[in-house]
Amino acid sequence: MVKQLVFILVLLITLGVFAWTLRRIIAFFNLTQPAFQVGDLGKRIALTLKVAIGQSKIFRWPFTGLLHALVFWGFMVITIGSIEMVIDGLTGTERVLAVLGGPVYDVIIGSSDIFAAIVLSSILVFLVRRLFFSISRFKGAEIKKISKVDANIALTMILLLMASLLGMNIGYVAEHAGDFKGVYPVSQKLADVITAGMSPKAVHIFHEVNWWAHILLIFVFANILPYSKHFHVFTSVPNVFLSRLKPLGYLPNMENVMNEVKLMMNPSAATTEAPPISRFGVKDAEDANWKNYFDSLACTECGRCTAVCPANITGKKLSPRKIFMDLRARMKEKGPGLIKNGKEYSDNKSLICDYIAEEELWACTTCNACAQECPININHPTLIVDMRRYLVMEEAAAPAELNMMFTNIENNGAPWQRSQEDRLEWAEGL
Repeated sequence: MVKQLVFILVLLITLGVFAWTLRRIIAFFNLTQPAFQVGDLGKRIALTLKVAIGQSKIFRWPFTGLLHALVFWGFMVITIGSIEMVIDGLTGTERVLAVLGGPVYDVIIGSSDIFAAIVLSSILVFLVRRLFFSISRFKGAEIKKISKVDANIALTMILLLMASLLGMNIGYVAEHAGDFKGVYPVSQKLADVITAGMSPKAVHIFHEVNWWAHILLIFVFANILPYSKHFHVFTSVPNVFLSRLKPLGYLPNMENVMNEVKLMMNPSAATTEAPPISRFGVKDAEDANWKNYFDSLACTECGRCTAVCPANITGKKLSPRKIFMDLRARMKEKGPGLIKNGKEYSDNKSLICDYIAEEELWACTTCNACAQECPININHPTLIVDMRRYLVMEEAAAPAELNMMFTNIENNGAPWQRSQEDRLEWAEGL
């Protein structure tokens, strides 16, 4: 009974802290702008099964891709066991899901036991790579020391989670020798070695310590994640489901601007009523749409986008990863002030210039290599183009080459410095 009461108290504290954090994130979402309507449920489910559950994009990097996929699938299976632990903690039962029946429960627990060992081994490889090898895509001006520490802490906690899960299973098998529920292909073999010579009381303590260590690590990890790049544990699958289904190169028109162009070309043209806007494009975090902000929360900082970016590869400042890291950081900085003081609040900073330089934005070729490579379907060019729109339409801060093109379009109806009558002069003498 004491164990049950302590568990309930710890669970309530965990849920309370998580709810407070979630409330803050939702409040930040309410500051953002509308985006596309979410429809085509069938296509979204198929995309989620392929990209998120199937980890299809991850396998473009075969070795680490396989390890990450195994970790992901392992977490999905192990989560069932975690749910069982919560039910056991609340009700004072032990292995409550055994009511599902022998074969079903054996598959769940057996696969969980195997995956715990696989995940532990994979995480060890990831830690060794991060600590002792120089991986180019883990570097960059945007990757501060705190990002590296964050990654190492998260990996260490996952390592401890798997070790405590195996320890709990080992203790359970040893304590209920010959009479345990489920199958434990890994833990049963380890139990013969680790608990050999232990007294029944020592085995019980070993089991209880690992049970509490595992459940407390889950609760702590769940509340650390929203402040970490590993928040993608929660957000990556929903982000794939909410992916834009249009082709990668599609750039949506601004409805207000499109209406003006239609009327300019044909004063009697029929236009749709567009919602009023306070700003053309994106200057600051609150100007971005909700999907851009969700992308920033889902970003794993894996660097696959930056690794294939032609601008970055040729030495330019642009890093697609940095764009969304900066959006997330800027919302975290300005969001509380906007919530407290309203939309007129200003801290005399902005996403453009203070976080992202104009040079970075104009380096993008909109080739969409970053969006194609991203394992969770973040679409980087949409945000970059919206920030460019702000620079052009509100600040008239386009590069000289573009300003010349705009002048030519206005004067000649084409990007070139020749009138329509003289367009073929360049070919004279050929």
